[in-house]
Amino acid sequence: MRFTKNEIRRAMLLYAVTDRQWLRAGETLADVCQEVLEGGATFLQIREKDLDPTDFAQEARALKALCSAYQVPFVVNDSVEIALDIGADGVHVGQSDIKGRNIRAMLGSDKILGISAGTVEEAVAAKRAGADYIGVGAVFGTSTKKDARSLTVEKLREISEAVDIPVVAIGGINIQNISRLSGSGVDGVAVVSAIFGAERPGEAAANLLRLARNVVEYE
Repeated sequence: MRFTKNEIRRAMLLYAVTDRQWLRAGETLADVCQEVLEGGATFLQIREKDLDPTDFAQEARALKALCSAYQVPFVVNDSVEIALDIGADGVHVGQSDIKGRNIRAMLGSDKILGISAGTVEEAVAAKRAGADYIGVGAVFGTSTKKDARSLTVEKLREISEAVDIPVVAIGGINIQNISRLSGSGVDGVAVVSAIFGAERPGEAAANLLRLARNVVEYE
């Protein structure tokens, strides 16, 4: 694996998930992601549900090159095929994607596999399916996923304690509420709109990184 288990755990600290709906006239996704990486994002996932596969792959190639330059792990949402085709560091999938499919076998042992979970049972199933980390949420609600289940910080703690792989919290996290995750056992926060919807995405990433360091307790 290009990134060690410990490197993956530490890369969870500020996990940025793209959303092109916030792009302004003349901006490219790569431009904004460069700002975000300069601001301190430690992990990047491309998640663009409205792009066709060709455009998605083109964007993913550009972001992969960018992340390589910053030595930050880069994963593709949902598409194992595109992730492998462009040489991404891995893929992030949902619970439905691991039913009847061996994603780990498709990826190989040297790629990062992230899997979403909302319960202890789903987290355990994700680990069993070969996950390197688990994305858990939505902790504070979210506008980016209509069917997301709201999750209490207490439940988040239960999930974190149930598995021995990194857990990243996601869902409505911003500078106002991130401190509420203290003591939850998470290894980091995944953020969409609080970064990509910010007036200055790089500055937003820097502020969130600073606050995330107060939430995560490293061994």
